Amino acid sequence: MKKRFARVIAIGCAGSIFFMSGTMSAGAAPVTGLNAGICAQLSTYMEEDEVNVTKSGIDTVTSADVRALPAMAAQAEAAGGETDAADAVTDEAEQTQTAEASEDTAEQAEAAAAADPVCGYTNLGIANVDSTLNVRASADESSDIVGKMPKDAGCEILQVEGEWYQIQSGDVNGYVKGEYLMTGDAAKARAAEVMSTVATVTTETLYVREQPNTECTILSLMPMGEELEVLEDLGDWVKVDMDGDEGYVSKEYVSISSELQKAMTMTEVKYGQGVSDVRVSLVSYATQFVGNPYVWGGTSLTNGADCSGFVLSVYAKYGISLPHHAASQAGCGTKISASEAQPGDLFFYGNGRGINHVGIYIGNGQVVHASSPKTGIKISNASYRNPVCVVRILN
Repeated sequence: MKKRFARVIAIGCAGSIFFMSGTMSAGAAPVTGLNAGICAQLSTYMEEDEVNVTKSGIDTVTSADVRALPAMAAQAEAAGGETDAADAVTDEAEQTQTAEASEDTAEQAEAAAAADPVCGYTNLGIANVDSTLNVRASADESSDIVGKMPKDAGCEILQVEGEWYQIQSGDVNGYVKGEYLMTGDAAKARAAEVMSTVATVTTETLYVREQPNTECTILSLMPMGEELEVLEDLGDWVKVDMDGDEGYVSKEYVSISSELQKAMTMTEVKYGQGVSDVRVSLVSYATQFVGNPYVWGGTSLTNGADCSGFVLSVYAKYGISLPHHAASQAGCGTKISASEAQPGDLFFYGNGRGINHVGIYIGNGQVVHASSPKTGIKISNASYRNPVCVVRILN
C-alpha cells in the first residue's frame, strides 16, 4: 500500500504539470496520447484502493516533462522504500517492547504468587512426619535439639544448606532435614487441609464463658496472646475449644486468623534451688512426648493419652500410682501456691463446674499437657488458663 501510494504521488506530480502548463510553449514537441496513459495509470492505482478518479481535460505534455517522469518515479520509490524500512524497524521495536512487557507481566505474576502468604508464611514448609520433627541448633544430627515441630506444623524456610533447611516456626529458629519437610505446592495443598481458624486474645485478660452472653458462668481466664481454636463464628461471639471443652469469647477482644501449628521451644529448663534429680528426670521424660496424639481415655504416651492419662503414665514411670481422673489426681497430694511450684508439680484447671484438666509443671512458667485432639501433647504457659489449684505429689 505504501509503495503504491508513492507511485500515485509520482503520477500525480506529473499530472499536476499538465494542469499547470496547459498548452506548452511554441516549439515544444507535443506528446499525444501520453496524457491519457497517465490518467489511465493513475486511475488504475486509485481504483485498486477503491478511490474514484475523475479524468481531467489534459491534452498535451512536452518531451521534457516525459523525460523527468522516471526520475520522479525513482525518487518516489526510494522514499517509499525508506518509509517501509522505517516502519519495519518501528514494528520490530514495538514487537520487542510487547514481548518484554509480556515477560515482565509474567515475572510480576510469578513473584506475586510466590509472595502470596499462606498462614503468614511466604516460603512455607510443613513437617511431614508421623509424630514430631526435631529442630536442631545447626545442620548436624549431633547438635542440640532447640525445638520440636508437631506433625503438619508450619514454618518459614529461611535457606537451604544441602540436605538441611534453616527454618523459623513460632519462637524456634533452627535446622531440620529436608526429607522430613513438605515444600512448594504440596505444602500449600496440605496447609489448606490442616489449617485451623484461631482466635488470639488481644486484651489483658479474657473471660471464656459457658454461653455467648455476659450473664452466664465464667469458665476460665485467658491471658493476652493466648490462642484458642475456633469452632464456630457466631457474629459477636466465637465458640472456642478449651482443652476439649467448649466455651465462648467476645469477638471484640480477639483477632481471628487461619493458622498452622508451630514448633514448640525446648529451651533449657530453669530449675530452682533444691530441685531433686527425680524432678529433673521426670520433666525430661515427659517433654520427649510433645507432639504425640491426644486420645480421650488413653494412657499411651506414644499412641495417645488424655490429660490425666498422660500424667498417670509419666508418674507411673517413677513408681507413683495415680487415678485416671483429673479431679481425683488433685486430691492425691499437697496443695501449694503457684509461686511455690517446682518442676514435676501438677497444675489443675477447671471449667466453672469443677476440675477437668491437668498438666505437669516443667519450670520456666510452663506446663506440658495432653491438650486436645487437635494439638495433642504440647507445652503451654502455666497461666494460659486460670489454674484452680496446684498440687505437689513428689516429695
